[in-house]
Amino acid sequence: MDNFGSISKARVAILGMGLMGGSLALALRDHVRELRAADPDLAALELAHQLGLVHRLSVDPSEVLPGSDIVILAAPVHAILELIKLLPDLHPGSPIVLDLGSTKTQICRAMEGLPERFDPIGGHPMCGKETSGLRSAEAVIFKGATFAFSALGRTSQRASGTAYQIARVIGAIPVWIDPEVHDRWVAATSHVPYLLANALSLATPIEAARLVGPGFHSTSRLAASFAPMMLDVLVSNQENIHQALRRFRAELDIIESTLDQEDHAFLEEVLARSTERHAELVVSSQGSVEP
Repeated sequence: MDNFGSISKARVAILGMGLMGGSLALALRDHVRELRAADPDLAALELAHQLGLVHRLSVDPSEVLPGSDIVILAAPVHAILELIKLLPDLHPGSPIVLDLGSTKTQICRAMEGLPERFDPIGGHPMCGKETSGLRSAEAVIFKGATFAFSALGRTSQRASGTAYQIARVIGAIPVWIDPEVHDRWVAATSHVPYLLANALSLATPIEAARLVGPGFHSTSRLAASFAPMMLDVLVSNQENIHQALRRFRAELDIIESTLDQEDHAFLEEVLARSTERHAELVVSSQGSVEP
């Protein structure tokens, strides 16, 4: 693939056929020259074969990586870090390397250590589902979703342009962000909400189940996420999560104190400010920045 060639000419290898890797395969398969995939899970590979997702499948990455122009690491954070270590021995060429990890600082640092022939860029599509695995994969999950990209000091215009093309082809909104800033922000927008959903589920008596309504469903929805995957994410971003939790506790303390003091006027003011902030956050979540 030449420097500013269309991804339609690219051979793409996706390492990981879970929810994200499978969804990306579904979204990309009609837009690239060739799609390959590797996954240690034989059941996932069999399903990918049945669905006709890719042109080449293997449990061994070394059988799909050589000759690929774009390598996409679609695995949990710890697995991505291990794959980065193995890439120099698995791929003899000079591919663009894009990851889909939920946190970026550790991954981007590891990518900096790749041999010069690799062209890495960090990525994180801000979408997903509570259910996991290839059976839950859908191309539509990327539609209108933010796709965060973190360029390294060594990232070329070729890699940035390719990342931008991928986002646009799958219907996502590309946003460019420093990896450390990304991890600080997703602690507040993704990781703490997951923990709060878990805490709410655990704090609610089982006897209250008959009175569970839409409010509980929407607020606790993330607690249904695949726990081992989320543990991997949380461990990779602990300090930022600690800071976000402290900010949340401070706000919750204000609300609790206001209730204790029966200061209804101030409580109404707090709730009104919250409504305004929610609207601002939702509106500001849309938009893209050119590479």
